[in-house]
Amino acid sequence: MASSNPKASAQKKIIYQEFGNADNPEAIERPALELPPAQQNLKVQASRKGRKGKTVTVISGFQMKPESLQALLKQLKTQCGAGGTVKDNEIEIQGDHKQKLLQILTQLGYKAKISGG
Repeated sequence: MASSNPKASAQKKIIYQEFGNADNPEAIERPALELPPAQQNLKVQASRKGRKGKTVTVISGFQMKPESLQALLKQLKTQCGAGGTVKDNEIEIQGDHKQKLLQILTQLGYKAKISGG
């Protein structure tokens, strides 16, 4: 007696699928937009919200691939002598380095300005 499992065949049956093949995540992935530095408008601001009173400098407005963002982060961390990370397409550098980061970013060709108090 050959009995097939009806639940297993029901799970593989696709009734409707709007975006491509679920087995191929690259097919539905959006390409990352990589703009040259002169076309990017960056905001540099110091923030303490949600960080238990510790000040970090947040740089936002990047339109880069994650690999390029990591390379820029490494360069900024070494020039500031501080730690940092990339979160939600923003760079966070530990400490208040607004003026120094603004100077470094403008030397690299980015359009950056200080935002906030």
